[in-house]
Amino acid sequence: MQAKAPARYGTWPSPVGPDLVAGATVTFAELAVDGDAVTWLELRPSERGRRALVRWTAADGAHDVLPEGADVGTRVHEYGGGAYTASAGRIIYSERSDGSVRLVDRNGSVRPLVAVAGCRYTGFVIDPRRELVFAVREDHRDRPPTAPENAIVVLSLASGVDAGANAGRVISGGTDFVLAPELSPDGTQLAWIAWNHPDMPWDATHLNVAAVDAHGNLSDVRCVAGSEGGEAIVAARWTPEGTLLFTSDRTNWWNVYALRGGHVEAVAPADVEFAEPPWVFGRRMIAPLDNERILCAFIRNGIELAGLIAGGALRELPYGPVDTTPLPFAGGAVFIASPPDAPAAICSVADLDGAARVVLRAATSRALDAADISIGEPLTFPTGDGELVHAFFYPPKNARFTGLPGELPPAVVMSHGGPTSMHTSSLSMGIQWWTTRGFAVAHVNYRGSSGFGRAYRGRLAGEWGVIDVLDCISVARGLAADGRCDPARIAIRGGSASGMTALLAVATSDVFRAATSLYGVMELEALAGETHKFEARYTDRLVGPLPETRERYRERSPVTHVATIDAPVMLFQGLEDRVVPPSQAIAMRDALAARGVIVEYEAFAGEGHGFRQAETIRRVYERELAFYLDAFGITA
Repeated sequence: MQAKAPARYGTWPSPVGPDLVAGATVTFAELAVDGDAVTWLELRPSERGRRALVRWTAADGAHDVLPEGADVGTRVHEYGGGAYTASAGRIIYSERSDGSVRLVDRNGSVRPLVAVAGCRYTGFVIDPRRELVFAVREDHRDRPPTAPENAIVVLSLASGVDAGANAGRVISGGTDFVLAPELSPDGTQLAWIAWNHPDMPWDATHLNVAAVDAHGNLSDVRCVAGSEGGEAIVAARWTPEGTLLFTSDRTNWWNVYALRGGHVEAVAPADVEFAEPPWVFGRRMIAPLDNERILCAFIRNGIELAGLIAGGALRELPYGPVDTTPLPFAGGAVFIASPPDAPAAICSVADLDGAARVVLRAATSRALDAADISIGEPLTFPTGDGELVHAFFYPPKNARFTGLPGELPPAVVMSHGGPTSMHTSSLSMGIQWWTTRGFAVAHVNYRGSSGFGRAYRGRLAGEWGVIDVLDCISVARGLAADGRCDPARIAIRGGSASGMTALLAVATSDVFRAATSLYGVMELEALAGETHKFEARYTDRLVGPLPETRERYRERSPVTHVATIDAPVMLFQGLEDRVVPPSQAIAMRDALAARGVIVEYEAFAGEGHGFRQAETIRRVYERELAFYLDAFGITA
C-alpha cells in the first residue's frame, strides 16, 4: 500500500468534486410494489431537481414511466410526499408543475383526473371496486395563503371526467389536518389520522375509522386511538386479513399497536422507533405480511435498520441500514439500501432472511473508494446541564493524504432542520465533500431530535434556540477536548431551523470561527406570522404562544443578536421559499453588514425551502469551502 502524503488539513485534493456532490447522485423515495413491478421516485439534481417515476420489472429492467420533463410532486404542507400510488397496473400521480392529478392507465396513456388551480393533492389510494381514488386535498381557493382547507376527498376514475371542474368530493373534514388515508382490504373501512392546531403531528393526533358505502361516502366515524391526547399516532396500515396496525408513542417510543376486537394491543414492544415525524407524506416503516408478521424499519441509536416482527418479537434482518420499510416482493423483499459506505440503491432479496441481494438501481455509478469514505461514529457528549446529546462524528479521510505532523483538523459542526427531525449515518456526499478534503464533521442530533423517544424529542418544548444551541456548542467543545479537531478552527452550518441554531451559536459563544445558514430562520415572530399553515403554530410549543411570549421570540431570534456576532457569516437563500421568506436573510445580511461583520450572501432564483438544482448545490459547496478556508486562514 502506498504511503499517504502529508498535506495540510482542508487542502487535500478530493475525489468528491462539485459535480458528484451536486448532480451525479440521485435520491430515491416512495418505493412501491405493484404485482411483478417495483416503482419509485428519483430526485435528479442534474435535471433541475425534477422527480422522475421509475418502474422495474424482471423482463424490462428499470425505465422512466412518464414523458420526459414530468415532475412527480406535490406542495401539500409545502414539503409534499405521497405524490403517487400504483395499483393493478395503474398509477395516480400529482404533477408538481401545475398541481394536477393524472392517471397513467395500463396501456401507458396519461390523462388528467383533476386540474383545479389552487388545489393540491397527496396520499392517493385507489379503490378498484368503486373506481374511485381517496386523497388528501389542500384547498387554497378563496382562502388566505396561510389558511387552506385540508380534507379527504374522493376522485372518480371514470373516463370523460371534466378535469377542469372536478376538484373532488369532500368526505371527511372538520380538522385542521388529515394524514394517511388507508382503505381496508375488503374496501369496507377507511382509516386516517387527524389533528388540530396548535399541535404538530408528532405532538398529538387521533386515529379515525369509518365505514365506506358504495359511493365512497363515510359513516359511523369513530376515533379508535388518541382521543385523550398526549400521543402521536403517525402511521396506520391494514393487514391482509383486516387488522388495523398503527404506530404510537404512548409509551415514549414509537411502537406498533394492533386494533383487535375494539381493543388496542402492543405488538413487539421495544426501546426503538418504528416511525418518524411525518414532515412529508408517503413514508412508512411498517408493511404487514399477514396478521402475525410485519416487515418493518426501526431506528436504534440514530440508525434505521430493517426488521421482521413475528411472534411478538422484533428480529433484525441482514439488509444493513435502509430508508423506510422493506416491502414484500416475489417471495422476498425489496428495499432502499442506505449504507454508510456506499451510495443508496434499490435492492431485492429472494427471501426475507437473504443476505445476497440484487441491485435493481444504484444512486450513482461513480462510487467512492472505501479508503476515501468516512463513516459516522455514533457518540454522546455531556451537555453541561446533566444530560447527554447524540451526534455522529466523521473524521477526515482520504486514501492519498494525511495531515501534517502535530496538526489537528478543522471541523464543521452540522445539525438537521426541522427542528423535529434527525440525522442518520447513511452515506452523504455532502459530508464526504468535507472529510475527503481534510475536515472533520460532526452532525448533531440535539435534544429535540426524533429517533430517541418522545421524552428526548420533547426536550425542545419551550427551549428552541437554547437547548439546540447548547448541544451544538457542547459537541464542538467535546470534540476539541478529545483531540478530534482544532479548537481554533471550528465552523457551524445549518439549514432552515438549524440555520437559526448556527447563528445563535456564534452569537452566544466563542467556539465557532464561522457560520453558514442555508434558508435559515432569522426572526421568529415574523416566521410565525408569515409561514405556511402546517407550521403556523409550530413555534407555540417550541417557543411559546403569542403574544404572551413575544419577548422570548425576540430573544431567540438571530437578528436580535447581531451586536454579539463577530465571526464571518455566509447566507444562502432560495427566492421561492414559502417556509422562511427571503426577507429574513436579507434583513440579517444588512444588519451584519452595517456592523462591519464579514457577511456573504447569495440568493437563487427558482429555489424554495431546500435546494434541488445541481447548479445551485454546486455553487453552495464551492463557495462555502472557499469561505471556511479564508475564515480559518488555510492555504495550500
